[in-house]
Amino acid sequence: MIGKSRQHADPKPSASTANALDAIGQGCGVLRHSPPPGLYEHVRHVPPQDLAPWIEHFWIERWSFADAVPQIREVLPHPAVHLVFAPGRSRIYGVQQARFVRELRGSCCILGAKFHPGAFFPFFGQPVGLLADTSIPAIDVFAGASQAEAAVLGARGDRAMVEAATAFLRDKIPAHDFKVEQARHAVAEIVRDPALARVGDLARRLHTTERALQRLFFGYVGASPRWVIKRYRTYEALERLADARGAALSDLAQELGYFDQAHFTNDFKRLTGYAPAQYAEAGTRKATARGAGRVSRP
Repeated sequence: MIGKSRQHADPKPSASTANALDAIGQGCGVLRHSPPPGLYEHVRHVPPQDLAPWIEHFWIERWSFADAVPQIREVLPHPAVHLVFAPGRSRIYGVQQARFVRELRGSCCILGAKFHPGAFFPFFGQPVGLLADTSIPAIDVFAGASQAEAAVLGARGDRAMVEAATAFLRDKIPAHDFKVEQARHAVAEIVRDPALARVGDLARRLHTTERALQRLFFGYVGASPRWVIKRYRTYEALERLADARGAALSDLAQELGYFDQAHFTNDFKRLTGYAPAQYAEAGTRKATARGAGRVSRP
């Protein structure tokens, strides 16, 4: 399942994977990334044990397109809040409910901390749903964020950058909040079971009401439970459709809890920008290119 593949740190990519084909890769929720020329790298790092209840992973993104055209990176974001250290623009990004499209230019290196679903509320002290589809300066939540930005981005090497970010966040660890665990468990149930497609089913499984679940998700997760369910069912569909073995769309729609194939197709295209058949065809081309050894080289 794709949910499992997202829980582990990515190994450092080789030159070939850092400069891969314009294809789909769900590990980071990526829908599209422009092909070379240029260098791009995205690496994840596991947090230390004392931050693990709050931070899912740190990620470092670097690119260098100084002598090349800008590159487009298109992502279907996970339901998570990120603290991002970037030169002169360190910010906190709430849950982004639409596709997130970025144009990368020149050369840069940034570091992000991805919070577990539900885990940002104790730092923020307000409903995380207020941050949906927007971002705010990191300094609005974390005192000393400007100094931390200089320390993180001025560090030499990935390990030193992560250590600087860790030292900053370790000083901010909030008091225990049992609702963080409730929210994280609720999202984990959605990830774990592809057949879970309705808010009512989730509420019954968690022995709560739909109304209580709505309040918990707005306050702690940052998006509605219905939206989170649809997002993870879309991730499941992405993985199945990108598999070169293919998947019957009618069967897939039924497995993911849709009334019929038309509803599934409409939802999928609205969220990803691709029709399911188009996405499946791209996955087949990607697998064929891999088998023929035609991955682009730097």
